[in-house]
Amino acid sequence: MPIKVIAFVTVKPGQADAFEAAAAQAVAGSRAETGVLHYDLWRETDGERRYVFNELYTDEAAIEAHRGSDHYKAFGMAARDLAAGRPEIHVLSAIDVAD
Repeated sequence: MPIKVIAFVTVKPGQADAFEAAAAQAVAGSRAETGVLHYDLWRETDGERRYVFNELYTDEAAIEAHRGSDHYKAFGMAARDLAAGRPEIHVLSAIDVAD
């Protein structure tokens, strides 16, 4: 069964452009990985300036490979200076509700 990961990141004031530039590299690299079914970045339109990574992987091995990738590590280093705090990460499993 695929595994969904949703990560929320709040960016420091004035750092949106730098965050988006760093995230663009991470998204491009992630989309090219084997085992990544879906990888997008969204931004809230109201309230806090939070970003949402919407990710879908084939399995746990794909997630581990993603976390070991150079683009993931580079983005993590950049995000430390741009994010207002630690990301809020949710890992979800699918529920088959079809009859």
